[in-house]
Amino acid sequence: MEKRAIRTGLELTVIGLGGAQFGNLYREMSEDEVTRTVELAWENGVRYFDTAPHYGMGLSERRLGKVLQQYPRDEYVLSTKVGRLIRDNPGGTGTGDEGYFVPNTTKRVLDYSGDGVRKSIEESLDRLGIGRIDIAFLHDPDDYWESASQEGAPALAELRDQGVINAFGAGMNQSEMIARFIRECDADVVMLAGRYTLLEQGANAEVFPACEETGAKVVIAGVHNSGLLARPRPNPDSHYNYEKAPTELIERANQLADLTEKYGVSLPQAAVNFPLTHPHVVSVSVGASKASQFRESLDRVAAGVPAEMWAELVESGLVDTTGLQLPGAAS
Repeated sequence: MEKRAIRTGLELTVIGLGGAQFGNLYREMSEDEVTRTVELAWENGVRYFDTAPHYGMGLSERRLGKVLQQYPRDEYVLSTKVGRLIRDNPGGTGTGDEGYFVPNTTKRVLDYSGDGVRKSIEESLDRLGIGRIDIAFLHDPDDYWESASQEGAPALAELRDQGVINAFGAGMNQSEMIARFIRECDADVVMLAGRYTLLEQGANAEVFPACEETGAKVVIAGVHNSGLLARPRPNPDSHYNYEKAPTELIERANQLADLTEKYGVSLPQAAVNFPLTHPHVVSVSVGASKASQFRESLDRVAAGVPAEMWAELVESGLVDTTGLQLPGAAS
């Protein structure tokens, strides 16, 4: 599988396996299914894996680490996130906190301080059972810019300079603050969810210009915009940004499907391939609750997209083509 490098020299495969579902996101996922999914990814050349303490109160890290331990450590890239410490929650009952179906006997404590970041890395290493994390992302610090930028980011930069991690950045669902982390905090690579997809290209305004200035790169997540681009045709009750999708976005998704179908390309196939057309994107991180789902994503990438379809996409005006390496796209 093709690899693309970030400015520290670390190379990521263009498709990465995201571990949110390994933490029982929205539904329980068995240990065996996690193992099958990771092994399928490995057998098909995937060498970038992402997780976070937030995903199932550390369950995703434990599960992913257990499977990855069977592979040579220098052959893959591993990222996790900081900003949420997992702590005991005495008296906690039930399951399903923040969408993760795990017992509520533990809780998340937000902490973007330098000490919190270092503690988070230490605890993630223990859960993973792996001696090294390659990339650390500050996880959703939307309301914590001051502590994340003035304490967390400098701590991660120090860990990078010490060789404890290879690179750091932030992982968020918004473009503006991601661009600030790139410009103001020396971020090497960022994870941007939902803001650079076939449906919307908000990263063109802030994120990619910041990358051009500093050499930072981007991992794209949420390529299906919360499910709106996950099917050949969006359902009327499709979600966007984890809420019911506005009518105008459903109509645009259908217009995109009209175009892709002319070339025998499904909407999900176009969605997973689209971000990889941008030179500042190094990887698309895709999650799956079943091995068969990840198999579908791999097949869609392998099938590619006809150049003629990209050319018509440019001409259609349905996407902001700034910076794309598509036939006929503006540079």
